Amino acid sequence: MAAFRSPSPGLSVLRPAAFGVDPSGERMARIRRSPHFRDGVFQNPGGAARTRPSGSAAEFAKIYFNKEARLRRAPRGTVPVHATTLADLARPPASGLRLTWMGHSSVLAEIDGQRVLFDPVWGERCSPFPFAGPKRLHPAPLPLAALGPVDVVVISHDHYDHLDMPTIKALAGTDTVFAVPLGVGGHLEHWGVSPDRLRELDWHESTRVGGLTLTATPARHFCGRGLRNTQHTLWASWVVAGDEHRVYHSGDTGYFEGFRDIGAAHGPFDATMIQLGAYAEFWPDIHMTPEEGVRAHLDLQGGRPHGALLPIHWGTFNLAPHAWAEPGEWTKDAAEEAGQAVAFPRPGEPFEPAGELPVEPWWRAVSQPVAHPWWRPRGAEPVAERSGVDLDLAGER
Repeated sequence: MAAFRSPSPGLSVLRPAAFGVDPSGERMARIRRSPHFRDGVFQNPGGAARTRPSGSAAEFAKIYFNKEARLRRAPRGTVPVHATTLADLARPPASGLRLTWMGHSSVLAEIDGQRVLFDPVWGERCSPFPFAGPKRLHPAPLPLAALGPVDVVVISHDHYDHLDMPTIKALAGTDTVFAVPLGVGGHLEHWGVSPDRLRELDWHESTRVGGLTLTATPARHFCGRGLRNTQHTLWASWVVAGDEHRVYHSGDTGYFEGFRDIGAAHGPFDATMIQLGAYAEFWPDIHMTPEEGVRAHLDLQGGRPHGALLPIHWGTFNLAPHAWAEPGEWTKDAAEEAGQAVAFPRPGEPFEPAGELPVEPWWRAVSQPVAHPWWRPRGAEPVAERSGVDLDLAGER
């Protein structure tokens, strides 16, 4: 959904502050000058992307509300969150690069002496309302105030599970800089962020913050926070490059050929943070499956295994019909098949991509069984047989 314009001034009081604002004035003029804005909306690379569920509503409802499937979409026990402490984050990373996945798409990247916070969501629900909408399946690993100073906050797009008003309001009182796609800065100003702390970029534009270069790169998705989708705010993936290291954050995106171009222009990367959860056959253009996420990482790295892949956009909110643990299991299979190193930290567990990666499948202790219907390492027996999982429990794909 996108930003809502009240049909009359008298109804403006009904608009929640979390809806943000539509771009206007010079911000809207700049959007109209963008080469990616045509026919009144931002355009996706590779042509139009289906942003609404395909197929019949009845078919979707049958899958989504199936009792057995609903049980698999949530952990059956307490998610083992790493209790991140100040000591975890106080000492500099030995290699110069450390990542801490806070859950969903929120990642703290400590890179060459700077601290970058991607898509911070500390709220209890990804929703404009505190009483409705998808609720967290595990707590935030540490209070936002305990995170310490952040040099730059990077936002991929304005959907509620990536741009959280309470979190932004808390960060508005700090000295951090905000790097956002075109149009998104209006929301932040509306919530108290000073315009001089905004870096609002179109695709392929860059900004310098301290010793880092941040570049907005294409993604295949959509935008919006209100009751109708104006497509007047941009969505982006991000490249962050320091003197010694460079990382990539995908934001939300469907798979597209542009990953190769991003890798050729900005890679290879020491680590990528790749969205590979909340996928479904009903919206294949705007989110990636685990198989596609591993393929995207390889494209970004020039077609060969390199660096570390950190799966994001899974485990924290229930946003799709697939089983809760399926992204973890299927990414593990796909990466093994490709020979690609993948980090599977518990939420809040810091790791250095150049060091020993966390690889334990921690989700298995608290999840319903997940089948592996298509991946099998060469020369090995089917994964389902190795794990003792009944193929009848396969999630829809």
